[in-house]
Amino acid sequence: MSLKNFKYLIAFIGVISIFLVGCSNVIENEEQYIKVQKRMGDENKYEDFKEITDNEQVQKVKDILNDIDWEITTVNMTRPADYRFIFQYKNPEIEAKAVLYELWISRNKDKVTLVIDAEMKYMQLDTGKSAELFEIITGEKLSELK
Repeated sequence: MSLKNFKYLIAFIGVISIFLVGCSNVIENEEQYIKVQKRMGDENKYEDFKEITDNEQVQKVKDILNDIDWEITTVNMTRPADYRFIFQYKNPEIEAKAVLYELWISRNKDKVTLVIDAEMKYMQLDTGKSAELFEIITGEKLSELK
């Protein structure tokens, strides 16, 4: 193989690599929103509560969730979740498996517990992260709940 052909081969491989990397990041870089539901009454019935479309707030929630050191366990909560939420892509053409996050408010109303039932993940957040997540998800301050 001549030096000229070798250069073309290297350039071709480079272009293909850039294309493949770009395609793999398309879904990862797609904008998302968070759909929040609130439990109504004491039963396991929920209604749409809020949609969080602000990219900065969506990213903050993602950051909080990504920083969690989840416990892998089966949990049996005594009551249905107070809230539940999922991430949805803003582009309706994108189909992805939605992960349902369930959120419980502690009895002292100072912490939240998160569960991803389908993945058997559980974690109670500290007071700071609880307050931050709760305020983004609900628009209310955890410390002001009665």
